[in-house]
This record gives sequence, C-alpha cells and structure tokens, in this order.
Amino acid sequence: MARAHRTPVVAFTAAAAAAVAVGCGSDSDYKNTERPAAPIVITALIAKDRISVSPTKFGAGPIQLKVVNSTDRSQSVTLETADEPGGDAGVRQVTGPINPKDNATLAANVRQGTYSVHVSGDDIRAATLDVGEPRPSSQQDLMLP
Repeated sequence: MARAHRTPVVAFTAAAAAAVAVGCGSDSDYKNTERPAAPIVITALIAKDRISVSPTKFGAGPIQLKVVNSTDRSQSVTLETADEPGGDAGVRQVTGPINPKDNATLAANVRQGTYSVHVSGDDIRAATLDVGEPRPSSQQDLMLP
C-alpha cells in the first residue's frame, strides 16, 4: 500500500522539475552587466586654517566623503570638479551645515579629474583630490551592500 502512495508523489515531483527546467530557457534577455566599483571612504577634517583629506589620490568610482568639523562654527563642505571650464558637466555636491565638533557624510560618483573640497570663505584653505583611472568592478566581490 505504501508503494501506491509514492507513485503520485514521484510523478508530481518529476512534472514540477520538468516545468521548472522548461522555464529556464536561453531566450531570456537578462544581461549580467558589471557592477560598479565598491565605494571607498575618504576622510576630511575641517581645521581652523585648512581642510585635510586622506587619501588625496584614488581611482574613479563611488566614494563616501566623511567630514569632521573641528572648528568653532558651523561649516558646509562642497565637493566639486576643479577642471577647466567648458569640459563635460562636472560634479558639485554640498553638505548641509556641519556643527562644531560634528560630522557629515557626502556620497558621490567621481570620474577621472581634479576635485576641490572646500568651505565658503577664504579663511580655510581647500583640499585637492586627484582622481585617476576607474577602479575595477566589484562584480566578483562577496558580501557587499
């Protein structure tokens, strides 16, 4: 009697497997495009006379600029291309006001070129970033967000 109950289950399982196999045809238009490079973290410190950034040279791709304000007044930081005018449209990202002894993060996708990290006014010297060739894809990197 046990054998009679197994035959329909085996037949159903085989039919379901066949249906799944048919659904996995090769006429799909899915393209496995390369993922961008993994984001890197760039740190910046606003001091009383200048902005310090580390690292200052890296490859093009997504970045997170983490800024700490060590001055005694609120500051807004601007990341923008410093290349010659008339070229391709550049990047310009601005943080909100960063209170004294506080921090903020700015995310951007930078391409090859020179960038300026600055605050408004002339009393704090800007930092310069040199962005090189694009970083490799993170296609084969595991455990990335």
